[in-house]
Amino acid sequence: MTTVTTPETPHAPLPPDQQPLALSIAPHTPPADVAHPKGIRSYVLRAGRTTIGQTKAYQVFGPKFLLSYAPVPLDATAAFGRSAPLILEIGFGMGEATAHIASVRPDDNFLCCEVHEPGVGALLKRAGEQGIQNIRILRHDAVEVLDHMLPLASLDGIHIFFPDPWHKKRHHKRRLIQPELVAKLAARLKPGGYLHCATDWQPYAEQMLQVISAQTLLRNTATDASGYAPKPDYRPLTKFENRGLKLGHGVWDLVFERV
Repeated sequence: MTTVTTPETPHAPLPPDQQPLALSIAPHTPPADVAHPKGIRSYVLRAGRTTIGQTKAYQVFGPKFLLSYAPVPLDATAAFGRSAPLILEIGFGMGEATAHIASVRPDDNFLCCEVHEPGVGALLKRAGEQGIQNIRILRHDAVEVLDHMLPLASLDGIHIFFPDPWHKKRHHKRRLIQPELVAKLAARLKPGGYLHCATDWQPYAEQMLQVISAQTLLRNTATDASGYAPKPDYRPLTKFENRGLKLGHGVWDLVFERV
């Protein structure tokens, strides 16, 4: 899920020689370098707990996989140690799907934005233990990353899987997929690059389809009259998705291409 939370327990401090890339925060506060503009944000702060294994992953694997936010264009070749198609993921939850996709698409680089400390720790643990080389993590608001680190036409793909649907009508304005953000996303895709969103909440799927379809820089790749695309093979079924499907819940994928 794209919903992110603030941990109750911060991860242990890193030794001095391991600190340049890792970010540390105090309980119940956002990361120190996450600003709070009144405009759209890619996250919401909630409670969560970092496990011992996740804390250790920050120390052991953080220096390799964590990048520091800086308001300057990202040198992706330097960050990944190679030149390859760059895919941005906004909000990876606990990182299960992210690790799977990166492992089945080794020729692509995955830049993953998440502020949820346990989730970042979980993905660090997965990437490190599974030997996944093509992931880098920015523990920062993805909107600021888009604005300040990712130049126009710099991305080959964008993934936004199961963002918070904000079920109550009065909270719909908090939904991530809004015209302003979609315009930013489209502008940073290369021609032929893609935007892939997925949700298990039909009213949100309908809003996503309406909002993204209105962006003139994007075209819908779906051939079905519904406007929704088949689930791409690279996106795995999560345990929550499997549970929902068994209960008769639907899942909607939207895949749009930059014209």
